Amino acid sequence: MDMGANSLPSPSCPDGRKRRVCYYYDPGISNVDYGKGHSMVPRRVAMTHGLVASYGLLNDMTRLRTRPASPEELLAFHDQKYVDLLGRLTPAAYISDGDLRRTAEEHGIGPVRRWDDGACTNDNPVIDGLMGYCLSYAGGSLAAARALCGGDHDVAINWSGGMHHACRGHANGFCYVNDIVLAIKQLLGRFRRVLYVDIDAHHGDGVEKAFADSNQVMTLSFHQYQTDFFPGTGSIDDVGDGAGRYHALNVPLKKGMDDQGYHELFKPIVGKAMQVFQPDAVVLQCGADSLSGDRLAGLELSVGGHAECVRYLRGFNAPLLLLGGGGYTINHVASCWCYETAVAVGKEDEIADEIPHHPYDHYYRSQGYKLQCRT
Repeated sequence: MDMGANSLPSPSCPDGRKRRVCYYYDPGISNVDYGKGHSMVPRRVAMTHGLVASYGLLNDMTRLRTRPASPEELLAFHDQKYVDLLGRLTPAAYISDGDLRRTAEEHGIGPVRRWDDGACTNDNPVIDGLMGYCLSYAGGSLAAARALCGGDHDVAINWSGGMHHACRGHANGFCYVNDIVLAIKQLLGRFRRVLYVDIDAHHGDGVEKAFADSNQVMTLSFHQYQTDFFPGTGSIDDVGDGAGRYHALNVPLKKGMDDQGYHELFKPIVGKAMQVFQPDAVVLQCGADSLSGDRLAGLELSVGGHAECVRYLRGFNAPLLLLGGGGYTINHVASCWCYETAVAVGKEDEIADEIPHHPYDHYYRSQGYKLQCRT
């Protein structure tokens, strides 16, 4: 079932190397600040966009110019009280209103208890413009899903999305709103079956839980798995519930997994899932914390090895939604997502490894100004 990562001709694209790709980017994302010292730095998306533009890849894609999601659209998955809470939260209100502060902490926002040792942490802080941030990245994923549903595009990209830990009424793991679940629900309005593949270093727990009892969605997560690594779920025995039994697949990995070992698992497992489940559309969460040198994780993928997952799934010719996710060494993240954008448009062999001069190029000094960074 290995397609050799070669896209085949399709009715819309006689040349198998070309695909109709659309792309979402909101420049406001670069202003979102989780706080000093926080591992999540949304500016990595602006850095990615800067690289994509400097390589001229924007000319090969349709730019999705869309409104943010509405609070009502979030209700397709999230609880009304939780959505209302997101709309009310500001740093000033959190500090001054004790009742609001307690409610926020009950929903995982603000200083909450760490999952492993009970210590106080601030994974999901109350940040300026919180609701606007959520509506922006969720709106991008919904617009990308709608573009695939309309049949005018083969691949849709939103690097600001991929927040796979958020739950129906609870923030988790730096994620407030689960844009992936919202996008999959949008896709199900047009497609009968959707395959969700997650290559983030952390288990895609929020998405798996949302569709645990569904036989229309198969979730397949490749992730680092150990007792002291967040979120601690995703064992090989987690297979779904009820009608969704055996529609949740997990591939737990040890620290140190490199390109060769990863793809000895990834390609046959994904190939078999495509063959048996026969999805009508695919969503790939491209969390870049599985790259070597990430600040939080211990996997050892190269940029090329990570992008090979995109290239492989692109080769099946199913409508493909590419989303961001984790990734905490931000220059590596931007390099990876830029290269994967090139893979999406079929130009990965045409772009130079030498990073062009652009406003963010000083971030890449530590990797020798090379796109294919090595650690």
